[in-house]
Amino acid sequence: MIIVITGPTGVGKTKLSLELAKKLNGEVINADSTQIYKGLDIATAKVKDKENIIHHLMDIKDINENYTLYDFQRDCRLKIDEIKSKNKTPIIVGGTGLYIKAALYNYELEEENIENEEVNEDLYQELLKIDPDTTIHKNNTKRIKRALDYYKEHGKLISENNKGDELLYKDTIFIGLTTDRENLYNIINKRVDEMLKEGLEEEAKNLYDLNIRTKAVLTPIGYKELFEYFDNNITKEEAIELIKKRSRNYAKRQYTWFNNKMKINWFNTDYDNFNNTVNEVLEYITRNS
Repeated sequence: MIIVITGPTGVGKTKLSLELAKKLNGEVINADSTQIYKGLDIATAKVKDKENIIHHLMDIKDINENYTLYDFQRDCRLKIDEIKSKNKTPIIVGGTGLYIKAALYNYELEEENIENEEVNEDLYQELLKIDPDTTIHKNNTKRIKRALDYYKEHGKLISENNKGDELLYKDTIFIGLTTDRENLYNIINKRVDEMLKEGLEEEAKNLYDLNIRTKAVLTPIGYKELFEYFDNNITKEEAIELIKKRSRNYAKRQYTWFNNKMKINWFNTDYDNFNNTVNEVLEYITRNS
């Protein structure tokens, strides 16, 4: 059995993954594209206390290294086999839907060799406007051009054309956590405030001073907004509000993606008594495993 826990940012995925791992003899596989990288801790909301649960594919790359969808597909499948070989339960957790789908479905991907490609920043920015969540690396000019041409010709994203709808792991159970929109937005706003108290500004300033502008740094919401503040282009208050706004918009896009791309079994998070959510999910898993 493979368990997937997904849903929008801030909804409680990490907490549920830890509880299920304890009860189902599980190990966690990270499926958040930003938590792959070392040193990006507060903005990416990495788990602070792993509670002795083994976590895979977290903090495995330096922020100046490249890590592609192909890399995750390969690594995640290897981890699934490794965990199952120990008679334990793989629990894939994260909000990067394309990572989850590429790992579990019949996505045919090619290894990318982009070390020597010349960066075309204008083309990359054009792609980001139509697909802010693109997994195409900014150095991969060929794929960027292909994605832009496809969008111009078909009026939709090239990522929406992947034929990988065949689930390779038939014993997979998809769990999605959700809450009403107003509550989620309040949670997201409070979460940003908590991140700032934990040192988000200092974490961002360290990266800023190192002049690191890789995709690893510019993808998570939190750093690039504060960089604008450090550049004196906006006020600190404007940067904070921008982080909150973009986080809310990202959550909205996540809902749309998951509802269109995968058959998720949704559960409302009980924030007053999280054990109710855990028990409800466990009961569902027991019935369907």
